[in-house]
Amino acid sequence: MALPPRNTALRRFCRHRLAMAGAIIIAILVLGSYLGPYLIPYDDTFIDIMQRFAPPFSGAHILGTDELGRDMLARLMMGGRISLAVGFTAMVISMGIGILVGAIAGYYGGIVGAALMRFVDAVLCFPSIFLLLALAALIEPGVASITLLIAATAWMDVARIVEGQIRGLRERDFAVAAEALGASDLRIVFRELVPNAVAPIVVAATLNVAKAILLESYVSYLGYGIQPPTPSWGNMLNNAQIYLTSAPWLAILPGLFITLAVTSFNFLGDGLRDALDPRMENH
Repeated sequence: MALPPRNTALRRFCRHRLAMAGAIIIAILVLGSYLGPYLIPYDDTFIDIMQRFAPPFSGAHILGTDELGRDMLARLMMGGRISLAVGFTAMVISMGIGILVGAIAGYYGGIVGAALMRFVDAVLCFPSIFLLLALAALIEPGVASITLLIAATAWMDVARIVEGQIRGLRERDFAVAAEALGASDLRIVFRELVPNAVAPIVVAATLNVAKAILLESYVSYLGYGIQPPTPSWGNMLNNAQIYLTSAPWLAILPGLFITLAVTSFNFLGDGLRDALDPRMENH
């Protein structure tokens, strides 16, 4: 699926209200996570025992404090920095693996393509969360390791998308012409075919960020992911579960941020899909 003209795609994207709202929320979350900690007077590790369990909007701490008296806003911002970094980095790695495997399978086909795609199908048989938990239990938990594990469990859908696109483009005139002119397989795949499949790849990338954030939250909530004192939205939920009745904001706030981030990336993916799909030209 080739990209439509830039102005046409941008105009269609801007008409997609949910996608625009998602893009704005993502921008706010990213800027707040990376710049916010420098703009507030409290550090995410500062402990004030006298202010334990302060509710939101009740004093100097805008969003209240946790069980140790740490500022919730500061921790949410730092947790967002970790969760979003894991999401974006895992997306980049998983997209790289998925594009490589899918492009090779779609271009060469035959035994090579069949073997690669059967391997993809075999891995897809395992639910991502259970596969991730099984792998996480075998290694030392940390930001880098969890990011790599999430990427290792999130590339298969990308490979299937890319394989289908490349297989459909393989016999198009421009690909046949490049082959007739003596272009190498590497050049044909990554200079001719993959750029013409960029629209579904971009959409898959945005959805993969949402998936990675959600997977990080799952494993951190279950205690196998990012470990305290490093905050993430997932492990903040884990720490808050025993205070659900006495201090519900400790769970509600990180849950709200996870929901906003994942929903916004999904809306962004929907908007990009509609904007980049030539079949929407006359809609």
